Amino acid sequence: MKQRQAALAFILIALVIDFLSFGIIAPVLPKLVRDFLGGSTADAARMFAIFGAVFAVMQLVCSPIFGILSDRFGRRPVLVASMLGLGFDYIVMALAPTIGWLFIGRIVSGITTSNVPTAYAYITDITSKEKRAGAMGLVGAAFGFGFIIGPALGGVLAQFGPRVPFWVAAGLTLLNTAYGYFVLPESLAPANRAKELAWRRANPLGSLRMLRSHPELSRLSFINFIEYIAHEILPVVFVLYAQQRYHWSSAAVGGALAVVGFSIVVVQAGLMQPVVSRIGERNALILGLVFGTISFALFGLAPTGAVMLWVIPLMALWGFAGPAAQSLMTHRVSVSEQGELQGALGSMRGITMIAGPLLFGFFYAHSLQAWNLPGGAWFLAAALLAITVVLAFGVAGVREERAVPESAVA
Repeated sequence: MKQRQAALAFILIALVIDFLSFGIIAPVLPKLVRDFLGGSTADAARMFAIFGAVFAVMQLVCSPIFGILSDRFGRRPVLVASMLGLGFDYIVMALAPTIGWLFIGRIVSGITTSNVPTAYAYITDITSKEKRAGAMGLVGAAFGFGFIIGPALGGVLAQFGPRVPFWVAAGLTLLNTAYGYFVLPESLAPANRAKELAWRRANPLGSLRMLRSHPELSRLSFINFIEYIAHEILPVVFVLYAQQRYHWSSAAVGGALAVVGFSIVVVQAGLMQPVVSRIGERNALILGLVFGTISFALFGLAPTGAVMLWVIPLMALWGFAGPAAQSLMTHRVSVSEQGELQGALGSMRGITMIAGPLLFGFFYAHSLQAWNLPGGAWFLAAALLAITVVLAFGVAGVREERAVPESAVA
């Protein structure tokens, strides 16, 4: 038990450093792109959109590959190799002499950061069923912590030059690589590894077949798909909406994002496991989706920025849904398929990262111009999550599930 707790601490520390490094470059990458393009904000916006799409495509393609590799060879070598690649990628981006080099850097970043599903598989390996949702919630807390500290640190470092945050991110990531190599234990015993590489399911479409292999897995993955789509309203619309409707300054937006990160940490690290222990994973899933639906509707209705700010902690309670759904899905597959499952979910996430911004970006613009309804996109996101609430009532809980027998996962 103590060894498993230590392994969980190791992987969470590795993820905190990973997310922190990613957050550090967030404030400076758009400016660097704009500088390469002669200072044109419009050109930079279009190029940054291309960067985002390419990043998502790489996630779509590489997540299932990393998943099946980790099922066959173990989680640790996949995590260490990907972190090493990301560290050198930050160095390339720090030295990039042209926009083309930055573009290559984003491609490599998309590939190497496809290791997050493998981290989820690692956590599945080392946690019991009853504690799995809480452990996965800690991944969200690690992201929230990185979301609070990373951009703020990146902003401070940028005062010493736009390339400095990339060098610091590279240093942290390579330090994380050394940590993973020398300290992080392997979580998947050789006896539990896949006997061969399932290359037919390594392509994005092939990997998604796994999500249809079990009736309840299909329902849960469809809920996740809609939920992921709805989530894309936040990076696409949140800042534009707050500035357009409430006239928030950049500092006010930064403060609101800090509140988002802090709220995520509180919910995922402090509330997730107690809530799941008390009401179960299925009910935690439903509760989180209800909070998300209400929060998005309130965002669209909020008459002032102060009201919107007060809704953010309520929205953070949506965070109950993701870890609960992830945990419920892990119960439906064997231990040698956990990496493949997380890779398939990573591919699905990549699809939504491409489709979601297009949906909400164009819908937000249309609702402003055609209907003079700035909250229209939030109402659409709320409607999508309302569908998931209805679907979630049909999900079986852990005690009711037709799970993989324990002999298959021993």
